[in-house]
Amino acid sequence: MRYTIILILFMFCGRISTQVNLTSSNLPIVIINTNGQSILDEPKITADLGIIFNGQGKENKITDLQNNYKGKIGIELRGSTSQSFPKKPYGFETRDNAGGDQDVSLLGMPKESDWTLNATYNDKSLMRDGLAYLMAGTFMEYAPRVKYCEVVLNNNYQGLYMLIEKIKRDKNRVDIAKIETSDNAGDKLTGGYIIKIDKTTGSGNGTGWNSTYKPYFGAGQNTFFQYEYPKAEDITPAQQSYIRNHINEAEKAIAGSDFIDAQKGFRNYLDTTSLMDYIIINELTKNPDAYRLSTFFYKERDSDGGKIKFGPAWDYNLGFGNVDYCTKGNSEGLVIFNFNLVCPQDGWVVHFWWKRILEDETFYYQLKKRYKYLRENQLADARVNFMVDSISTLIGDAQGRNFVKWPVLGKYLWPNYYVGNTHAEEVTWLKNWIQNRFIYLDKIWDPKLLTQEEESKATIEVYPNPVHNNLLLTMPEIISAEANYYLTNYLGRPIQMSTFVRDGQNLNINVSQLTPGLYIFYAKDGQNLIATKFIKQ
Repeated sequence: MRYTIILILFMFCGRISTQVNLTSSNLPIVIINTNGQSILDEPKITADLGIIFNGQGKENKITDLQNNYKGKIGIELRGSTSQSFPKKPYGFETRDNAGGDQDVSLLGMPKESDWTLNATYNDKSLMRDGLAYLMAGTFMEYAPRVKYCEVVLNNNYQGLYMLIEKIKRDKNRVDIAKIETSDNAGDKLTGGYIIKIDKTTGSGNGTGWNSTYKPYFGAGQNTFFQYEYPKAEDITPAQQSYIRNHINEAEKAIAGSDFIDAQKGFRNYLDTTSLMDYIIINELTKNPDAYRLSTFFYKERDSDGGKIKFGPAWDYNLGFGNVDYCTKGNSEGLVIFNFNLVCPQDGWVVHFWWKRILEDETFYYQLKKRYKYLRENQLADARVNFMVDSISTLIGDAQGRNFVKWPVLGKYLWPNYYVGNTHAEEVTWLKNWIQNRFIYLDKIWDPKLLTQEEESKATIEVYPNPVHNNLLLTMPEIISAEANYYLTNYLGRPIQMSTFVRDGQNLNINVSQLTPGLYIFYAKDGQNLIATKFIKQ
């Protein structure tokens, strides 16, 4: 109740806005005309959309031709809490003249029909969502693409927005098999599916099922899984039954006494690389909604591997220290462990999966190694600072107009942890927060070093390295002949293993079909997981 009252009070104070006359921008200009209709929270109304974009680094004038897109859309309000703010977020689909979905490329992003316009109202840095997706896109299998723009609705300037790809099954988004209503048996029934844990507002219409396990011992809440793809109105009873039973079996494996076993435990169901990456992006941002809201995972068709993968990353406007409740906005603490302790009565809590999986010391160790690798590469300080500075420079002029339209700088907007008087102060605070967050994670996620003796027992010898065609790997004694082998690229993305032959402790692999680059080879035997790197020339 206290937070509800605060929200109402400060939203009321934030309703005052000023008219801005937009003439030109270094960003694309998005023009929406609803022809006198009000935009609703379902159903979508038909409107006209025009986008002016003359190219990277070029000026875009409001009087220029609508050269990037000019056509019909179906548009509605999107989000849950964010709908209550005066600056509204929108979801829209591009349509043909007959009203059907039409895949188009907007601002250079791959063709699709479903898009979102993120308002970033209570994130006064104007970059938390975009920054999170940009980071995630450097190491996760897929993260939504983002383009900053300025929006004019019915001849009224609305401010700075982010045009973002909506999470959707597509070869350029969540790349899983398309499943038709006729796919009710065999391999086609096994995938692909997208499931989410979220509030029941928005897409999915709240259709799904409750987990058979409580999120934690004694919890009054239930974890609710929703059908995201196929859509609730399209998924058949056979498909519902299949994915529900598959998730139930995965939960049994996670909860069971053999949960760390390579064949009987969670690894039989879950893709561990995507699991690590999903935890890393959520803890790096200290996302208070992590694992309990806006949480997506998807299942591949069995013929494509059959694993459950985690992501895409979604909804980080409250991350990076922008929240004053529950886990708070300080740079310490792990959401995965702490949320249920500090907010056990919240309507949505963290499901038991996450904490349980980290009880597997081997997995947690590999997660720490993965984090350390990313810190030395994709998440190095210089690269992250460059991302923040680049976004800040890009939106430098537009943010000024945005805050004339919405004069909220220096004011508390629910649930701000920090309130800066200028946009520059908001950005500086964000950069300092990220630096302090890295300091904290670098400390608690520092993988313990092996002793020299342990290192020798856990080393895979590689010859030759670099390699052209045939690679010889000599396994340590702790890796048996029944071990499983995996190969990834330097980003950690799985690569189909070429033909290999094992002779005693030696493994011969033909790598002639691999493209040149750095690769990581994994040998998994029970709880032992050992990795080594090699370069393909």
